[in-house]
Amino acid sequence: MAHPTVDNVEEELQAQVLVWNHIFQFISSMSLKSAVELGIPDILHRNEGHPVYLSHLASLISIPPNRTDHLRRLMRMLVFTGCFANVSKEGEEEKYVLTQVSRLLIKDAPFLFFMLDQVQQSPWQTLGEWFHSDVRTPFVKLHGVDIFEMARLSERHNRMLNEAMACDSSIMAKALVEKHHDAFVGVKSLIDVGGGTGSLAAMIANAFPWIKCTVLDLPHVVADAPKDGVVEFVGGDMFEYVPLADAVLIRMVLHDWSDEDCVKILKQCKKAIPSNEKGGKVMILDMIVNSKTENRKATETQLFLDMMMMVDVGGREREENEWKKIFIEAGFPTYKATHGIGLLSLIELYP
Repeated sequence: MAHPTVDNVEEELQAQVLVWNHIFQFISSMSLKSAVELGIPDILHRNEGHPVYLSHLASLISIPPNRTDHLRRLMRMLVFTGCFANVSKEGEEEKYVLTQVSRLLIKDAPFLFFMLDQVQQSPWQTLGEWFHSDVRTPFVKLHGVDIFEMARLSERHNRMLNEAMACDSSIMAKALVEKHHDAFVGVKSLIDVGGGTGSLAAMIANAFPWIKCTVLDLPHVVADAPKDGVVEFVGGDMFEYVPLADAVLIRMVLHDWSDEDCVKILKQCKKAIPSNEKGGKVMILDMIVNSKTENRKATETQLFLDMMMMVDVGGREREENEWKKIFIEAGFPTYKATHGIGLLSLIELYP
């Protein structure tokens, strides 16, 4: 009987490391969730400029003394993944500061809590079984309704969804209005289709006060929208009607839907805007998956989101050739794609 070579054993050991890393990926996100639940990013933010020692951090989050070493191990994990930084010298008690990652968590916590909520996480347990079923998504298979119907039926889920989408849009909106303001030249009215409670539209309205911004979303969504007059809100169905405007903006909506449904939505958008000669256009802020990019972490995140679309809503993240097919079927012969808005791209469609 042949014995395995040293090289083969080493390859198997390295393969085991990779398999175990995949198995334990959930620990990273759940560890981060626990840190946010404990209020650690906020504590470090309040003390910014003054690193917080482990013992002081333990007292500030009011844990028993026998949990301090457990806290050290949690922080060691999150320091390793770049969520926090340990700035102590060798032999000194650990002391922590924020990183750019944890600074985002101060305002983006609703997005984290929604995505890691049990309602969102539990359908993944049925993914393998779902492949043998004819149910649209694992979410529907487990909960009996889709994610949008869940939001309509559950005030808690609707609130969490709206808060998650609002905080997620802030950084995207900042990049959009600061780096791509040319896209708004000549636009006097804009409809944000599926714009939720209007956080993105409000930032556009404040940055470009000459643009009249209106949000179209389902009635139960806009019912919770602010009534400050910065943005107007229309309750309705984008499959049936989009209000008239110079431009239509769709941020991370089309990835929720099938190709056929995307064509239907875009055809409604085309009816809402003037001709290309009069400056009409549709602006899509969404992902263009690029597996050939050197930024493997960005592509991996896009593929994670593609899987989430499959599990939660039955949608997908698309490569550029897949987008192009949809645009042509919807009656948009030309488009311009601008990459580099984080994971997203700005796609401008011209009728």
